[in-house]
Amino acid sequence: QVQLVESGGGLVQAGGSLRLSCAASGSIRSISTMGWYRQAPGKQRELVARIVSGGITNYADSVKGRFTISRDNAKNTVYLQMNSLKPEDTAVYYCNADIRTVAVHLPYWGQGTQVTVSS
Repeated sequence: QVQLVESGGGLVQAGGSLRLSCAASGSIRSISTMGWYRQAPGKQRELVARIVSGGITNYADSVKGRFTISRDNAKNTVYLQMNSLKPEDTAVYYCNADIRTVAVHLPYWGQGTQVTVSS
């Protein structure tokens, strides 16, 4: 069984910073892409950033230059450093990872962590 556990969300003022973490655990053989998505009230879930196992990254245009995604392959953990936060960054942030176990290769999701940016 695989689990993704997120941490690091919270309330911050505009211009502030937060760092999200997501640790994968369970019977993991390998992890390819890891990423962060977000969903604001009344909106669809959208990609924020993702990183492949070799380190190549891509970002949504709205967060380029402000957010940085990184990963620690030894710890099966992905991070999202969020700087210069804006009220429009307010959303539930979800971790996603493409994980290969002995039996299957599937995308897994975390439970979500709330990020609220006040103006």
